[in-house]
Amino acid sequence: MNKETKAPSNPFDIFIIGARKGWNIAIGNMVPNVLMAFVIAHILQLFGILDMMSVVFGPMMGIFGLPGQAVMVLLSAWLSLAAGVGMAVSLSTQGILDPTHLTILLPACVLMGSQLQYMGRLLAVADVRKKFWPLLMLTSVLNAILAMLVMRFFA
Repeated sequence: MNKETKAPSNPFDIFIIGARKGWNIAIGNMVPNVLMAFVIAHILQLFGILDMMSVVFGPMMGIFGLPGQAVMVLLSAWLSLAAGVGMAVSLSTQGILDPTHLTILLPACVLMGSQLQYMGRLLAVADVRKKFWPLLMLTSVLNAILAMLVMRFFA
């Protein structure tokens, strides 16, 4: 270790420290969100709510070439990107989403992922005036809609 900065100077030590931090983030933050999405998707399927969502949101999601249940992926991703990924995988394993659907959904999830979390973590910390928050959120959602339209024609 370097005595002045107390930071490791050995590349192997730096790698190990980074790997430990990455592991802690994955286990502490990502895995619980993905697991929660799997459980919620299964519960929604058991109670028939996914079938109801297919009917209700089918016409809107059909614009993007997606089944109505795909709205759950977008809602989950809006809360947490990891949860959106978990929901997408869960719906895929149930046969509701196919690889083309996932290709259409992925950019939208990334563009608007975790907005609810970022609202408090970033906008509040950066002292962004609250009157601009809805505009910032809407911009991400509109970008996601445009991305799904574009991906529908390329997928």
